[in-house]
Amino acid sequence: MSGNNVVLIDIDHDRRDILSTLVEFINCTPIIVEKPDLWFEDVGELSDVVMAIVGDCGDKQQTKQVLRDLVNNETRIAVFQLNLPDADVADFPGTLGTLRFPVKYPQLSNALQQATIYRGQQTSSEQQGYDFRKLVGNSRLMKAVQTMIDQVSDSEANVLILGESGTGKEVVARNLHHLSSRREKPFVPINCGAIPAELLESELFGHEKGAFTGAITARKGRFEMAENGTLFLDEIGDMPLPMQVKLLRVLQERSYERVGSSKTLKTNVRVIAATHRNLEEHIADGRFREDLFYRLNVFPIEMPALRERPEDIPLLINELVTRIEYENRGTVRLTADAIGSLCRYQWPGNVRELANVIERLVILFPYGTVDFDDLPEKFQLKGDDLPDAVVTMIQETPPPPIKSALKKQQTKQSEAEAASAQSTADLDSLPAEGLDLKEHLANLEYLLIKQALDDAEGVVAHAAEKLKMRRTTLVEKMRKYKIQRDSD
Repeated sequence: MSGNNVVLIDIDHDRRDILSTLVEFINCTPIIVEKPDLWFEDVGELSDVVMAIVGDCGDKQQTKQVLRDLVNNETRIAVFQLNLPDADVADFPGTLGTLRFPVKYPQLSNALQQATIYRGQQTSSEQQGYDFRKLVGNSRLMKAVQTMIDQVSDSEANVLILGESGTGKEVVARNLHHLSSRREKPFVPINCGAIPAELLESELFGHEKGAFTGAITARKGRFEMAENGTLFLDEIGDMPLPMQVKLLRVLQERSYERVGSSKTLKTNVRVIAATHRNLEEHIADGRFREDLFYRLNVFPIEMPALRERPEDIPLLINELVTRIEYENRGTVRLTADAIGSLCRYQWPGNVRELANVIERLVILFPYGTVDFDDLPEKFQLKGDDLPDAVVTMIQETPPPPIKSALKKQQTKQSEAEAASAQSTADLDSLPAEGLDLKEHLANLEYLLIKQALDDAEGVVAHAAEKLKMRRTTLVEKMRKYKIQRDSD
C-alpha cells in the first residue's frame, strides 16, 4: 500500500467533520468530498488511498453510482458504507462492510486494519500473477491452449474463448492481454449475462447526464474505460439481440455514441469475447447474429473441461493451496490417495468447483493433512487404476512448501509464548533499548486469552466471562490470533 489517505464522501457537513477528526486520530489523512458527483476531481490519484467511506450522496441512485464507480475502479480500494437510516443503500456488492454512525474509534480502527489487509492482498495477487500470466497444467490439451495464446496474443485479432463454465476463460483473456503490446493499458471485463438488458448499453458505451431516469451525472462506459487496452466481453452468448446489432457496428466502424449523446467517439480497443453457449445453435435458433459471430470468431480458443485433463489436477491443487496460503487464509496438505480420488471425479463445475473443494478442506482441516477418508463423501472414489500420466503427476508433484500462512502462525505463537515472562510481568520502567508497545500488548492479550481458555477447559463462553467481554468479541480475537477452541 502506497498511501494512508481516507476518502470521505457525504453531503452532510457535520458527519464529514466528525469522520475527519476520527480519521486524523488513527493517523490517516482525510480527503473530504462535498460534491459526490465530482468525487474523482477532489480525490485525484486513488493509488494513495487506503479506503473510502461513503455516506449520503444526495439520493439512492447517486449513492449507488458512487459506490459502483469506487468498487469497480481498477485500483481496487477498500470501500465502506455508512449505515444511515434514510440512505436505503445497504450492503452494496463489492464493498468491504458497513460502519454504523456515529462511528466509534474501535470500529474505524478495525475497518482500517481490514482495508490494509485487503489492499495488501490485491497488491500481492497482482505481483504474483495468481489471476493470470500463467495457465496451470502440463497436459497435452493445456499445452495446445498455451501455444494458441502465444500465437495470437500480440496480434490485434478478435479472440473468442469457448468452454464450459468454470474452465478459466477469463484467465485466458487476462493472459492474452498481459502478453500483448497493450499490457500497460487497462483490461476491462464485463459480464454480458449479469447486467439487465436495459442497462447494458449504458454500461458498454456510457451515458450523458439526463439521458434516462436516474442518470444524474455523465458516466464513462466500458469501451471508454478500456481505451487502448482490452475489453473482455464475458458470456457474450447471453447478450440481447438489439445490443448485438450495436456491438457489431462498433466492431465494424470503431466508433460509438454515449446514450443520450449525438457525438461520435472513436475507439481503439481489442475485443476478447467468451461464452459457454453453443453459438452456432443460437444462430440457427435466431438468438445470435451470424455476422457478429464471424466478427468475434476470428481466432477461437477452446478451454478443455477439467475431466478431460485429470493429470493437471495435482498441479491445480498445489496452485490453489499456494494462493490460499499467500492470502493468509490457512493451508492444508492432501495425501496421494486423496489426490488420486479427486482425479477420478468428473468435476461438472470444473476448476471453480475444485477451488471450492480445496477452500472447504482448508476450513475443515486447518494446517492438517487430508486423507482419502477425510474427503466429502461424493469425492471418495475408488475404482480402476488411474492413467499412467495421472499417477506420474501425483508422484512428481510435491506439495508446496509451507511458507506464508503456517510458518507465520507458528512463528507468531512461539514468539508470544517465549515472551510470556516479559509480557505478563509488570514493567517498573521502560527498557533502555525501548519497547514495541503494540507488540507487547498483543502478546499480553494473546497469553491472557490462552490462559482463560485453558482455565475454562476450552469453553469460549466461560472464558469470555472470566475476561469480562462478550463471547462474540472473544471469538473475533481468537480468530485474529488463530487460537483454536477445543469445545464450546
